[in-house]
Amino acid sequence: MNSPQPTKFQRPDASSAVDIGAVEERVPMHTQEFAQNPHGYFQFMRDYYGDLPLIPVWIAEGIPATLVIKYETARRILHDPAHFSADPRTWQTKLPTDRRLDFLPMVEWRSNALRSNGDSPEHKRYREATQYALSKVNQFALLDQLEYEAHNLINAFCAEGATQDQPLDLIQHYVAPLTFTMLNYMVGSPPEIMARIAKASADLFEGQDTVETNAQFASALLDLITLRRTEPGDDITTRLIAHESELTDEEIAQQLVTCLSAGTQGPADLAASTIKLLLTTPVHERPLTKTALNQTLATDPPMANYQITYPRQPIAIDGVWLPADEPVIVSLMACCTDPMINNGDYHSDGWHAGFGFGPHECPNDAKSISLQIVHGLIDWLFDILPEIQLAVPAESLVWRPGPFAHGLLTLPVTFPRTPQMMPTRRPPTSQYSG
Repeated sequence: MNSPQPTKFQRPDASSAVDIGAVEERVPMHTQEFAQNPHGYFQFMRDYYGDLPLIPVWIAEGIPATLVIKYETARRILHDPAHFSADPRTWQTKLPTDRRLDFLPMVEWRSNALRSNGDSPEHKRYREATQYALSKVNQFALLDQLEYEAHNLINAFCAEGATQDQPLDLIQHYVAPLTFTMLNYMVGSPPEIMARIAKASADLFEGQDTVETNAQFASALLDLITLRRTEPGDDITTRLIAHESELTDEEIAQQLVTCLSAGTQGPADLAASTIKLLLTTPVHERPLTKTALNQTLATDPPMANYQITYPRQPIAIDGVWLPADEPVIVSLMACCTDPMINNGDYHSDGWHAGFGFGPHECPNDAKSISLQIVHGLIDWLFDILPEIQLAVPAESLVWRPGPFAHGLLTLPVTFPRTPQMMPTRRPPTSQYSG
C-alpha cells in the first residue's frame, strides 16, 4: 500500500487547519487493492492521519474527493444541507471531458431525491412520492412470494450437489435472481422489461459507459411507465404515477432508478456478504440471522462509501478546510468500524449507519422490505442446505472494484446432494404488493 503524504500549511488567515484541496498525494479508492481490503485502508488512514476525520482520496485517476471516516463528523455533515449540498451539478461541470469516467452513472445529477439537496422543495416532492409508493407494498404477501421463489431456485440445484471440483456460484444461481425476482413483482414490470432494467442497474454499479447505461435505463423505464399508465397495477410504478406530486415520466423514471439500482444490487450484496460471514463462522458460534445482518451492515455495508455531498463554499470542519463543490463522501463502513463507536455488539441495530444518515437516509419502508427479503433469502438457504460450505478460502474471494459499492463478485459453495423441499405456502395469484 502506497503511503500518501499529508500536506499541511498556513492559510492566508493564519489558521493551522489542513487544506484538503492542496493535497497532491491521496489514497486511491478506485483500485482492486482497495476493494479487496477496505478495512486495511481505513486502519492505515487512522494510523497515518491521526485524529483527522477527513481524508484526501482519489475516486478515479485525477478525480479528487474527501472521505469521511468518523461517525460524528459524518452525522454533522449529512444533517447540514445548508452547507453540504447533495446536488453535484456544479462539480460535474468541472470534470474532464476527454476521457470516459466509469464512476459517473453512480454520482451524476438526476431529478430524484438522492441527488436533490436535503432542504429543497424538489427533495421533499420526490421523497414523499417514493415513500408513498413503498409504504403500500404488502410485506405479508411479499413473504409468501419470497418463500415460493427461494424454494424454486434452490430446488433447481440442490439435488445435484456441489463439490470442490464443481462448486456452485451462489450469487449467480440464487442471490441475484431471487432479489431480481422480488423487485420485479414490486415494481410491476414484465420479465422482458425487467431484464433490460437489471442489465442497466448492473452496468451502473460496475461503472460501464455512462451514455449507454443511461440510455438503457431510460428506454426500459419509459416503456414500463407507458405500460403502467395504460394498464395500472398494484405496484410501485403505478403508485408513483398516481401520486399527488404529479411527477413527469422523466421524474418517475429517475425515482425508479434509485429504487431499482438500490433494490437489486444492494440487497444482493448484503445477502452475499452476510452468507460469507455465516459460512466463515464455526457452526456452533454462528449468530442469528438478524444479528449477522446487523454486523454486515456495520462492517461490510453494500453502499460502503456513497452518501456524497458538495460544500457550497470553502468550509472548515473538525480541523480541515474543504474546497467548494468537491465531493465529500461519507464512508459508512469506516464510520461504523470507528473504534470510538463500534464495540462489537451487533445484537441491536439502533447504532449502525448501514442505511445512511440525514435527509437522504434509506426510507424506513425500503429498509424493512430489503431486510425482509435478505433475511428470508438466508434462512431458506440454510434451512434447505444446512451443510453448505465455502468452496474456497475466504481470503481468495474477489470483491468488485469501485470506490462506492462493496460486494462480492462470486460466492462459490459446496454442499451434498439434498432432496428438494416444497414451500409450505403458495403466493397469491395477484400482484404481490398492495
